[in-house]
Amino acid sequence: MAAPVFLDSRLAAARRPGMTDRGETREVRRPAWLVLGGAFGAFTLSAALMHSYPVYLVAFIAEFGWSRAETSIAYSVSQLVGGASSPLVGYLVDRLGSRRLLLLGGGLLVVGLLVSAFVTALWEIVVLYGVVMTIGANCLGLVVFVPMLSRHFIRNRGMAISIVQSANGIARGISAPLVQLLISLIGWRSTYLVQAGLMGVLVLPLAALFRRADASPARLQNGTVPNDVPTADAMLAGRGWTLREAMRTSHFWLLFLVYLCTGLGSFFVSLHQLAFAVDIGFDKLYAAEVLGMGAFLAVPGIVMTGTLSDYIGREWSAILAYGFSIIGVVFALFITSPDQHLLLWLHACFFGLTWGARGPAITAKTADLFPGRQLGTILGVITIGSGVGAAFGSWGAGWIYDWSGSYRVAFIASIVSYAAGVVAFWALRRPPARIR
Repeated sequence: MAAPVFLDSRLAAARRPGMTDRGETREVRRPAWLVLGGAFGAFTLSAALMHSYPVYLVAFIAEFGWSRAETSIAYSVSQLVGGASSPLVGYLVDRLGSRRLLLLGGGLLVVGLLVSAFVTALWEIVVLYGVVMTIGANCLGLVVFVPMLSRHFIRNRGMAISIVQSANGIARGISAPLVQLLISLIGWRSTYLVQAGLMGVLVLPLAALFRRADASPARLQNGTVPNDVPTADAMLAGRGWTLREAMRTSHFWLLFLVYLCTGLGSFFVSLHQLAFAVDIGFDKLYAAEVLGMGAFLAVPGIVMTGTLSDYIGREWSAILAYGFSIIGVVFALFITSPDQHLLLWLHACFFGLTWGARGPAITAKTADLFPGRQLGTILGVITIGSGVGAAFGSWGAGWIYDWSGSYRVAFIASIVSYAAGVVAFWALRRPPARIR
C-alpha cells in the first residue's frame, strides 16, 4: 500500500532547491504522526473521564438516594452543553490554536474532577459534570483536532480523523470497569481525586506534542516559509470559507441535519440498551458483558469506515455505517425473551461496530466542503445538531418508555432517524457553490 500523502501535490512540486523528496517527506511526516498520536491520546483521556459517569451515577444513587431521573439530569445537560459550546470552542481554536485549547480543557477537567470529590448536592454535579467538565472535554475533542489534522493529512484525512475518533470506543470499553474497580477499593470521592491527578500529570506532556502543530506542514520543515513556496494554509485562505458564507448554502444545513439525525438515532438506543435487556429478562451482568464487547468493536469499525471514506467516498462509507446500525436496531426489535442470546449478541455487535463510525466521514466531509481558517468555527456550529439530537434522544427514549411501557417505539424512531441521515448525507455529494 502506498504511503500516506500529507501535502497537496502542489506543495511537493514547489519544494526548495537542494531538498530531496525523501528528506522533505521525512521532515513532514514525523510532526504529522506526532500530532495524530497526541490527538489520539488527549481524546482517549478526556473521553474516558466523561464516559465514567454511568458508574458514578450508581454511586450517587446509593450515597444520596437520588432517583434515576434526577441523576440523569447531569448527563442530559452535558449533551446540550457539548453541542452549544462547540461553536465557541471552534472559534477559540481558530484563533488560539490546538495547544492552548488542550491546556484550557485539561485545566477545566482537573478543576471539575477535584471539586466533584467534595459534592453534596445534585446541582453541584449538574454544574461540574454537565457544564465545566463538558466544556473541558470539548477542548480536547474533534472540533479542536479536525482543523489541525486536515492541514497535516490531505489525501488521508478520513483515516486520520477515524484513528482519533476510535479513541471514543476504547474509552467506552475501559473506563467503566476501571472506575468501578477504583470505587470498590477506595470510594467514589477518592476515585475523583485519582482521576484529577492523572489528568494533571498527563496534560503538559500531551500539550508539548502540539507545540508546532498549528503551523502549516510547509512551515514545519525548518520553522520558516520560503516566499516562493505556497503553504497549505495559504492555499486554503485563498479559497477558504467563512461561517457566514457556509450558512448561506444548503450543504451547511444538510450537515446540521446529518448530525441531528445521527444523534437521535444513536441515543434513542445507546443509553437504554442495558435497561432494555434487563426488562426482557437477561441477567444484568451478562447483558452488560455482551453490550461491552459490542462497544469495543467500535474501535475497528470507526477506523475501517473512516479509512474507507478516503477510497470509496464519504457518502458510501457513511451509508454503510448507517446500514449496520439499522440492522443492529432491527435485531433488538426481534428480541422478546431472555433465551434469545444470539439476537442480543447480534444487536450488540452490529450496533457497537458502527457506534461513532459515521463521525470521521461526517467531519471529513465538512472539511472537504468548507476548507479554510474558519473550519473549526463552522464545524463547531454544525456540531450543535449532534448535541441536540443526543440530548433529545436520551430523554425521548425514557419518555417513550414511561408513556408506552416499552422501548420498541424508541427503537423504531432510531431507525427512522438513521434513514433520514442517509438521505441528507447522500444530498451532499456535490460541492456547494458560493453565494455572494
